[in-house]
Amino acid sequence: MDFTLEVIPLPVTDIDRARDFYRDKVGFHVDIDQEVMPGMRIVQLTPPGSGCSIALGEAIWDMAQGQTKPEPGSYQGLQLCVADIKAAHAELVGRGLDVSEPVQYAPDDGATFMYFKDPDGNGWAVQEYRRREAEPLHKVLADLKRQDG
Repeated sequence: MDFTLEVIPLPVTDIDRARDFYRDKVGFHVDIDQEVMPGMRIVQLTPPGSGCSIALGEAIWDMAQGQTKPEPGSYQGLQLCVADIKAAHAELVGRGLDVSEPVQYAPDDGATFMYFKDPDGNGWAVQEYRRREAEPLHKVLADLKRQDG
């Protein structure tokens, strides 16, 4: 049985402000922005090329038994991967995002990062993984499934 990570609920103080930030500054696609049941509005956004989304909504944690809502800004280390960090940096800066300059920690592929925070302080890293240019994750996963199947 496959278990896929597809949605991460993200604690924010203002759903509209967060939606606008992730859509306009980071370039995520708005998949859902609606009241999915009385009193429960969900905004789900997906980074371009990703199989995992973020979900914004006050009542998300009310539905999950035994879970309490984390404080807005308490999520740190969320990570996006790109094949070309310089191009990604230029795109994000062009969108008006306050993102750090890329930092190369080692010459190896996967060792260059840049960072930003959302309006609530949730922290993100963007990792350059050049290998993804030739081997997109969806292709790698499909090939693995064929090998296992």
